[in-house]
Amino acid sequence: MRLARWVGAHARPVWVMTTIALAIAAAFLPTLRADGTSQSDVFLTDVDAVAGEQVLADHFPAGAVQPANVIAPQDDLDAIVAAAQDVPGVDSVTPYTGASTGAPGAGAGQDPVVVDGSVRIDVATTAPSDSREAVDTVKALREAVHAVSPDALVGGAAAQTLDTNAASTSDLRTIVPAVLLVIVLILMLLLRSVTAAVVLLAANVLSFAASLGVAAIVFNHVLGFPGADPSVPLYAFVFLVALGVDYSIFLMTRVREESLKVGTRQGVVRGLAVTGGVITSAGVVLAATFAALGVIPLLFLAQLAFIVAFGVLLDTLVVRSLLVPAVVHRLGARAWWPGRMTRGQEEVHAEP
Repeated sequence: MRLARWVGAHARPVWVMTTIALAIAAAFLPTLRADGTSQSDVFLTDVDAVAGEQVLADHFPAGAVQPANVIAPQDDLDAIVAAAQDVPGVDSVTPYTGASTGAPGAGAGQDPVVVDGSVRIDVATTAPSDSREAVDTVKALREAVHAVSPDALVGGAAAQTLDTNAASTSDLRTIVPAVLLVIVLILMLLLRSVTAAVVLLAANVLSFAASLGVAAIVFNHVLGFPGADPSVPLYAFVFLVALGVDYSIFLMTRVREESLKVGTRQGVVRGLAVTGGVITSAGVVLAATFAALGVIPLLFLAQLAFIVAFGVLLDTLVVRSLLVPAVVHRLGARAWWPGRMTRGQEEVHAEP
C-alpha cells in the first residue's frame, strides 16, 4: 500500500523517469548480435568435438569434410566452376565424378556424373562448414552461381545454417506483429478500452526492447559472447510478452473493478496495493526458474536464461509496479476510452 500511494502521489515523475530509463536501455537493442554463431561456439566449456575439429583443420582443408554442394544443369558446369573459384573463401571446386574423394587426385580426368541432365559440384571452403565465415562464403557462392546459372541449387551444411538463420529472422518479423495484434485485441475486449490496451501494449514492447538492450551490453562487453542465434530474440519475445501480458491483465482487471467503486485514480492505488505483492512474488519465482537454465553450458540457453530472467524482473518491479500504474493514474477516467467508467449509476468523469 505504501508503494501504491507513493506512485499515486508522484505519478508524473514516476512514469517520465521510468520511460526514459527504459528507452535508454532499449537504445542498445541494435547492438545485439543475433545473426548466428559458429557451431564450435555453442559450447561454453571445452568439449572433445571442438578440439577434434581444430586438429583436423590444422592438417586438412577446414571445409573439405562438409563441402557445399551445387546441383546445376550439365551445360552450365564450366561457368559454375569458374564462378565458384572466384568467390573469396573458396578452397577448391570439384565436379563430382563418383570416385572416392579420399584418394589424392581422385576424379582427375574423369567425366562428371550426370543424373537427369544435372551435375554436382563440391565446393570446399577455407573455413569450417559450421562457422560463420563458411556461411558468409556460401552466401556469396550462391550469388555468384545464380548469376551464371539461375536454376542451380546450393546446399550443404553451411547452406542449411544460412537458410535456418534467414527463416528465424523472417519468423521474428512475422510472428512479433501478429502476436502483438492478437494481444491488443484481447486486451481491448477484456478491458473494454482502446486506451488501456494501447498503454499496456506499449509498456510490454518497451520492456522487451529494454531487456534486449541490456542483454546486448552484458553479452558484448561483460560476458564476451561471440553472438547469438537469430531464434534467441524470438523465444525471448514469446516468453516475456506472454508473462508480461498475464501480469497486465491481473493488474488492470483489478484496477478496473476498484475504479467502478472509487474512480480511476483511487482505483489504481487500490489495485496496485492488492496485486503488487502477488505479481512481485510470481515474477521473482519465474525469474529464478528461468535463470536456472544458465547453469547448462550451452550458449543458446545461457542467453535465453539471462534475457527472460532479467526481463521478468524488469517487467515485475518496474513496468507493472511503476510505469503502468503511473500512466493510468495520470490518464484518470480517460484510460477507459471509448467506454465509460461508472460508479453505481453516476458517471465518474476524468479528473482535471
